[in-house]
Parts: sequence; structure tokens; C-alpha cells
Amino acid sequence: MRQFSPLTRAVPPYQQRLRDAARTSAKAITKGHGRRERRTVVASTELTAYLQPVWKDLGQVYQITRERWAGGQHSVEVAYRITSLKPVQANAARLLELDRGHWGIENGLHYVRDVTLGEDACRVRSGNAPQLMAATRNLALGLLRPMGFPSIAAATQRIMMHPIEGLRRLLERT
Repeated sequence: MRQFSPLTRAVPPYQQRLRDAARTSAKAITKGHGRRERRTVVASTELTAYLQPVWKDLGQVYQITRERWAGGQHSVEVAYRITSLKPVQANAARLLELDRGHWGIENGLHYVRDVTLGEDACRVRSGNAPQLMAATRNLALGLLRPMGFPSIAAATQRIMMHPIEGLRRLLERT
């Protein structure tokens, strides 16, 4: 006969049905750049009643597990998130897409700011100067993106080498 400890005790059927109704899950596997990644989302509405006093518009909570295999190494990262989207608006598969899209934005914007514009290397740390520098970088990106260069790095290099051309392109847009 199977013995159950308090941690592995079987869930009664009614509670199991309630738990299963409140949870959805989705999984995606991607390969590329010499690595393989598996992302798993488990979304639940089980905690919404409990958390509603703190987060008024809470729709559901979810756990995302990212497993990566690259260069013979395996890593696992687990994150917990909350969202105002109800399960009818975003099931687990949609939450997985949104999470992936978030990192695309994160990488697309912050990578350019960090690497191309040197934001991480900037030593400005006091007063309003950090916000002013961030606003200046955002302005520069907003001006450079529509100029038709293949990348921000290409645009900055070209304008540094040919400032008159950069000024002409800027004035042509207005």
C-alpha cells in the first residue's frame, strides 16, 4: 500500500478538479544560436481572491520556467508574475507569447542603449543628470531610427564621419 507524507498526500478529487479548472499551462521550445530553450508557463486564478485587496485589477498569476542548454551547460530560471489580463483575455499560451515579446522589446531597446550608446559605461550618477542623459539618448534614438540606416550603430558611425549629411537628413524630415 502506498504511503503518503503531508507533502505528497493525494489531493481529493473535488479539489483536484477545482485546481485543474483554475490552471492552464503552455510550453514552447526554441533552437538557435547554438542553444536550445524550453519555456513553460503555468497560469492560475487560484490566488486572485487572496491578492485582490493588494492588486485591485489582478487577473491571474503565473510562473514561467526557462530552461537553457548551451555549450554543454544547463540552466534553469523560474520567475513569478502577475497580470491584469483575465484568463479569457490571455491563456497560458498567450502569456508565453507576451513574455517572449517583452524580452524582444527589452533586448531591442536596452541593448542599443547599453551597447551602442554606452549607457552602462556612463559615469553620470548624481542629481537630475541621469534622467537628462536617458532622455537625450531616447531623443537620439527617435531621430536616428527613421533616417533609413540599417542599424543605430551604422547611423552613429555615418553621422560621426559625415556630420553635415546627418544634419541634412535631420532637416529634411521636418
